Amino acid sequence: MGKKLLKNTEWSILIVSILLTIIGLVALFSATQNAEHDEFKKQVQWVLISIPFLILASSIDYNVIVRFSTLAYIVLIVLLIGVLFTTPIQGARSWFKFGESFTFQPSEIGKVITILFLAFIINKMKLRGRSEINKIWKLIIFIFFAAIPVGLIIIEPDNGTAMAYIVSILFILFVSGIDKKYILLAMVAVVIAAPIIYNNLPPYALKRIEVFLNPGSDPRDGGYNILQSQLAIGAGEIFGMGLFKGNQTQLGFLHPKTTDFIFSVIGEEMGFIATGAITILYIVLVTKSIYIAKTAKDNIGSYIAIGIAGIFFFHMAENIGMTIGLLPITGVPLPFVSYGGSSLVTNFISIGLLLNISSRRQKAIFVE
Repeated sequence: MGKKLLKNTEWSILIVSILLTIIGLVALFSATQNAEHDEFKKQVQWVLISIPFLILASSIDYNVIVRFSTLAYIVLIVLLIGVLFTTPIQGARSWFKFGESFTFQPSEIGKVITILFLAFIINKMKLRGRSEINKIWKLIIFIFFAAIPVGLIIIEPDNGTAMAYIVSILFILFVSGIDKKYILLAMVAVVIAAPIIYNNLPPYALKRIEVFLNPGSDPRDGGYNILQSQLAIGAGEIFGMGLFKGNQTQLGFLHPKTTDFIFSVIGEEMGFIATGAITILYIVLVTKSIYIAKTAKDNIGSYIAIGIAGIFFFHMAENIGMTIGLLPITGVPLPFVSYGGSSLVTNFISIGLLLNISSRRQKAIFVE
């Protein structure tokens, strides 16, 4: 990078991601002491693997990267179709498994690929410099390409990841200047469809909704995880019970404690001080991502940055929300903190792209 690029770079998001990663490693080290710190050791390896991806994503001009998004999108769709024929892991066909310990989740890296491809498409939909996303047939084309990966991920099934895609897509559409009438129509459609969908849900889905609204109605099965999570966070109080000393964490009541409920581990063993700090760090990450989108030098940079902001926002809100009982449990990991190689690499690629866009920014271009 030249001196000008280094000066413009929003280094705060890199600092935030590093701090979150360190907190995650400390929590993983404590949570895995009864398993010889196996997942902690693997996560350290994934951190090291993520570094070159971060450097590449931040160094190569994002406009050059976007040129390869069509090919990457085609490969992604092939992978998402192929993964449907694998052996289920924890009830979902979301991972390719290589050997005994290495797995690859295409839907994770697919978040970045989909954002890049949709940014490429929407950037092409303009006439004399103005976006034409509000032309109905162009909007249909955009939604069609956005819906393919989302639909395949729902089939896996992985509804949490599918929702992350949807939120990211909505963020991109909002920044692109989509007409308010389409937003209103979508809201009306949701209101009309919600009771119809609810009345046709299978029994197990209705059970999940009941348990979410009242975990105490099934404390030994459906409501077990959320009740244990709330107990853990509550027991930590202000300063926590101390590393290796959390009852719910160390005695195996939290599951899965290294992924979905890592925030509960931190709450129990490090207390409100740590969970509050994490929440602030995520707020900084999301707001800085939005600021980068607002100050990007061109529309395509803005679309990429706001799409990434949408991903980080959803993961933060959903994971923290589900651990304290405000949102349904969906299996969404906490960025940089939860255990998971595919997720960690994807998150650092996202940070690299944000650094990339911020280093080349010149002016605000949000569509009015």
